[in-house]
Amino acid sequence: MQFGFSYVGLSYLVMLFTPNIIWSKNQPADYEKYAANESKVLLGFERTGEMLVSALCLIFSDLNIRSIRPWSVVLLISFLMMVLYEVYWIRYFRSEKTMADMYSGILGIPVAGATLPVLAFGLLAVYGGNLPMLIAVVILGIGHIGIHLDHKKEAEADKRDD
Repeated sequence: MQFGFSYVGLSYLVMLFTPNIIWSKNQPADYEKYAANESKVLLGFERTGEMLVSALCLIFSDLNIRSIRPWSVVLLISFLMMVLYEVYWIRYFRSEKTMADMYSGILGIPVAGATLPVLAFGLLAVYGGNLPMLIAVVILGIGHIGIHLDHKKEAEADKRDD
């Protein structure tokens, strides 16, 4: 692992945070009701993972593009996951912005808004051979995907009750 600035990590964070900032003004109806019921344990995992991943992806230069070789396919797949994440958000922002839209999947990937960035950052960690970042991504995934799955289940139950 090489300490140094990662422009790849920065670009991933920009791709991650930009739609989330826009989303803050475009939340689905009743989102706050679901957020109030979040597991404190999962929330702890999510917040810890967010801080760790955000910091670690910036401070390791081995996450940057190196010479093109077969291993570069991992970085390409990781980047494609982030592009698909952007497609997910475009689809959400063009939708009616319901809870079902928020927790929808894409190309068979469940709760895409949570799963895609976790997969992308995980593959980035694998590409860089960065164990601390991979551990941070696992922590993030437990919390972030877990919370999104809980919200999806709750929204589906509420829809059945209507």
